Amino acid sequence: MGNIERISGPLVVAKGMLGTKMYDVVKVGDQGLIGEIIQLKKERAVIQVYEDTTGLRPGEPVKSTNVPLSVELGPGILSNIYDGIQRPLEILKAKSGSFIAKGIVADAISRGKKWKFNADDKVKNGGSVKPGEIIGFVQETEFIKHYIMVPPGTEGKISGLKSGTFKVDDVIAKVEKGGKTTELTLLQKRSVRRSTKFTKKFRAEEPLITGQRIIDMLFPVAKGGTAAAPGPFGSGKTVIQHQLAKWSDADIIVYVGCGERGNEMTEVLTEFPELKDPKTNRPLIERTILIANTSNMPVAAREASVYTGITIAEYFRDMGYSVAILADSTSRWAEAMREISARLEEMPGEEGYPAYLPKRLAEYYERSGKVESLGGKIGSVTIVGAVSPPGGDLSEPVSQGTLRVVKTFWALDASLANSKHFPSINWLTSYSLYLADLEPWYLKNYGEEFVQNRKEAMKILQKEAELKDIVQLVGAEALPDEERLILEIGKMIREDFLRQSAFDEVDSYTSMKKQAFMLGVMLYFRRLAADAVKSGVSVDKIAKLKVREQISRLKEIKEAEVDKSQTKIKSEIDDEFNALVKEYKQVEEK
Repeated sequence: MGNIERISGPLVVAKGMLGTKMYDVVKVGDQGLIGEIIQLKKERAVIQVYEDTTGLRPGEPVKSTNVPLSVELGPGILSNIYDGIQRPLEILKAKSGSFIAKGIVADAISRGKKWKFNADDKVKNGGSVKPGEIIGFVQETEFIKHYIMVPPGTEGKISGLKSGTFKVDDVIAKVEKGGKTTELTLLQKRSVRRSTKFTKKFRAEEPLITGQRIIDMLFPVAKGGTAAAPGPFGSGKTVIQHQLAKWSDADIIVYVGCGERGNEMTEVLTEFPELKDPKTNRPLIERTILIANTSNMPVAAREASVYTGITIAEYFRDMGYSVAILADSTSRWAEAMREISARLEEMPGEEGYPAYLPKRLAEYYERSGKVESLGGKIGSVTIVGAVSPPGGDLSEPVSQGTLRVVKTFWALDASLANSKHFPSINWLTSYSLYLADLEPWYLKNYGEEFVQNRKEAMKILQKEAELKDIVQLVGAEALPDEERLILEIGKMIREDFLRQSAFDEVDSYTSMKKQAFMLGVMLYFRRLAADAVKSGVSVDKIAKLKVREQISRLKEIKEAEVDKSQTKIKSEIDDEFNALVKEYKQVEEK
């Protein structure tokens, strides 16, 4: 037990704290505000408080819980909405109204609800168990089995394991080693500061399918990979994060709203329960965990929210699930670090950020990966972080620190957003370093043509950008027809393939099959157009073909109609080009 000596915003210095440890959680003041020790100097502890410190006074008590900042993990965690330190917001609202009262606490997982636990037949009483080993499961939702694992640091002989209906804190088994007995429940706790151990890490070999054409076709991220989406205000960072949360083929989604505006988080909270999961046709919220730490909440909790999210993601990864964690945005997290660092009077780094900013970013993104867990399951954590650089300046420290460690870069462009081109990912400056690793997967599942079409589309877009510079100087009419055709096809790919509406019922999501169909049709048109140009047909006549309008509406075709539409539109392209070339030859003969 200590006492408050000094208060500086969310930072509190307490004296008389001998025996406490770094990162212990403490209760601060008469109201018991939740805080965490981030610095120790002899008997003094520096504490970052995760709640509003208004009204705190020197002399008030500070009590250590002697445990690090941890999250509760167990059945009932799915579909929940938490704040940055895993307090359930719906329960807090019921207790204190729309505004969270100081010092209020609530169990992250309901202690009253009962779950049917099915013990694993392979685990025999009297046998040995080790950390991470699966001892049974709870059918948490219709499609998600919640596997119950031996907690970290627990091993020995198991006894009393049986199936039945239990509350999360009921004892379901006991583990004994060296005369010490540990009771196992459906619930376990994990420290958020340390990543969970695993047996083996694998190379990226399968893409995270997002349903967003520019991402899946041109700049994919692997399952277990990392991606960053930096961009200025209004460039669509949050919409991209929402789209990934809705449509990506991860089994579990962890969405962290870190320091974002409250109205954006409100949209997520109201929309997700109503959305249907395309994989299960059930509400999307059933496989989603939301962590809301908006810009009007205490700044110190922003840092905790990111670690809370990644720890929950690792927990489901250890069960063998593919998990995607979406952080919006890591810039707000870095700003919270900068504020705390300034109050600690640490030596500032570039633009006032702490010198350890790159290290923290690297540690966070390195918790991604496809791994074999201690229990033998293979799962993955994919991290996608939005970055909000001031004024869109990608040379600032957070953007640069992020780009050093992520392997997929989606460069959001304000000029594209202003021209109503969404997603506003710039195809000339974005990149994915996973393409070589993922190519065998594409070849196996979609064939050589798919891979070649992707490469051809990128070449056309790059060549189009070069020609645009020339057009600005001499005009399009001065170019030969072969190059004018590239401009026309580049425009087709940009406007009819890369542009995608997040608010259109059909266009919001595009399967890989439909993506291959759309791009394949466009490049088929391009090949026939190139042959026609060589025969002497003008580009102006090619651009006016009726089938050109149909190609622009490929995105409106429903998934079930792809096969039928593919044969039909290619036949129409053949007919129109044959007629066009025939007409040209007849004119030439006259």
